[in-house]
Amino acid sequence: MFIDSHCHLDRLNLSLHHNNLANVVKAASDAQVNTLLCVSVTLKDFPAMAEQTKAFNNVLLTCGMHPLNQDDAVDVEQLLQLADNPRVIAVGETGLDYHYAPETKALQLDSFKKHIKVAKALDKPLIIHTRDAKQDTLDMLRAENAASVGGILHCFTESWDMAEQALALGFYISFSGIVTFKNAAALREVAKLVPDDKFLIETDAPYLAPVPHRGKENQPAYVVEVAKHLASIRGQSVETIAKLSTDNFNRLFKR
Repeated sequence: MFIDSHCHLDRLNLSLHHNNLANVVKAASDAQVNTLLCVSVTLKDFPAMAEQTKAFNNVLLTCGMHPLNQDDAVDVEQLLQLADNPRVIAVGETGLDYHYAPETKALQLDSFKKHIKVAKALDKPLIIHTRDAKQDTLDMLRAENAASVGGILHCFTESWDMAEQALALGFYISFSGIVTFKNAAALREVAKLVPDDKFLIETDAPYLAPVPHRGKENQPAYVVEVAKHLASIRGQSVETIAKLSTDNFNRLFKR
């Protein structure tokens, strides 16, 4: 059994799936991907995301505002109210991205801090996006005592030094289809080093489809390919990767 610990079901092109989300969920189930974590990227779209996925008991939710969606400052009360939904098991996607939007650094830092505040208020882990913002990300996690709720550095692409510091704070490292890409040799070295009890697997669907599906729209069923590549990288069986990542997910989210 596999868990896709990060996907965006509301961002899929459903015309590729006969305009029916149930076909995506069934394809995942057929691939033994039995739990999907559907991750929010804007507060305004969260209610529609929750409505679209409510028929599926195996689809869990997060609530938050992606660091690249910073048109306005995050409303703490709105985030608190929406994230208190019982289907929401984590706060985010939040974090810092200086690669694509360094000009919104101040707004991103403010939003990140508010997300950590809400996560602590609700005692829910964080889903963190970080790119080209290593030191500020780690500094914020320490300054705001984010270790008290923990969480995931999702779709990890940074250095082992950053991973090691995040692990020391109790955070989990999640690997996406990027680990299967030809130019990701450095990331594969990181994937060898993350302890058995601290890694997760994800698709980030509809983005970043793994080899051999690269170039297509990603979907949760493809998380199995991430597991296969991790198994090869780490010298473990696919079954071991499935069990470890599932156990880690359930431990983090107290399931």
